[in-house]
Amino acid sequence: MPQTVVITGASAGIGRAVARLYGERGANVVLIARGRAGLDAAAHEVEELGGTALVRVADTAAAEQIEEAATAAEQALGPIDVWINCAFTSVFAPFDEITAEEYERVTHVTYLGFVNGTRSALKRMLPRDRGTIVQVGSALGERAIPLQSAYCGAKHAINGFTSSLRTELLHRGSNVRVTIAQMPAVNTPQFSWVHSRLPRHPQPVPPIYQPEVAARGVVHAADHPGRKQYYIGPSTWATVWGNRLAPALLDRYLARTGFDSQQTDRLPPSGRSNLYEPVDQEEGCDHGAHGPFDDSAHSRSFGAGLARHPALVVSGLALGAAAAAGAAVRRGLAGRS
Repeated sequence: MPQTVVITGASAGIGRAVARLYGERGANVVLIARGRAGLDAAAHEVEELGGTALVRVADTAAAEQIEEAATAAEQALGPIDVWINCAFTSVFAPFDEITAEEYERVTHVTYLGFVNGTRSALKRMLPRDRGTIVQVGSALGERAIPLQSAYCGAKHAINGFTSSLRTELLHRGSNVRVTIAQMPAVNTPQFSWVHSRLPRHPQPVPPIYQPEVAARGVVHAADHPGRKQYYIGPSTWATVWGNRLAPALLDRYLARTGFDSQQTDRLPPSGRSNLYEPVDQEEGCDHGAHGPFDDSAHSRSFGAGLARHPALVVSGLALGAAAAAGAAVRRGLAGRS
């Protein structure tokens, strides 16, 4: 039997790339987002690749809309096996330039949208005692950066919420699994439609990866949900461990570099933002999975591959330690000769 997979934020970016991978598997893919044009294009891709698609236009910030989408999914395609929370929105600006309404909107979509999706998934998975929930997180959920306080705050909240939920599931002895795929900088269309008050065009902090790298990490996390979280890409590892080992130093570094590194030398986007309304709701407005940084984005990540095969990481660390020990012994012997 094919899997039934729900993906929020499926009309573009990482969610769109994840939908394609499940389409290749022949899965039943439920595509949820606000923009109809992007959803219809994603559904066409899923079905061309061999899957079955169901489109539901919904705002993840509205719990009742997500619940209606979940009901429709199971009525049409059967029990939900995997639920992937990926939808988000953001504002690029210093904190004191973000209005209270804008901050609330980012929090409602990027944090409470994950809560709403998780609630609807659990309502169906817990009675069956099976199912997997994947939260698409970010390295910025562990290490905040300037100009994205609303987004970073929401991603931090997702980590805390998911950790609390995981302990509750463990207490119950539930076979429902929840995991987080922590993302690096990804070349998605958000940088062309994000609500921004920056003087120049926003960009992800390099190194930048293509959505397909992120998507492979998400699908692997869904297939192997026993781990608490997955770090996708070497920059995610470096960010997390740099923050754990030298947070004050990283503060000063980001204060010095974090403004320019999130902007190109181009003028800011001239179109409207997607903060309150989708920009792909009209026919012909599909934005696809990729953003404007194809020329500088990596389509492969050695670190992401290692994240899918942790035994290789352990082996590599052991070999590195052995090599370092051997070098120390040789230096000691040379010193005595």
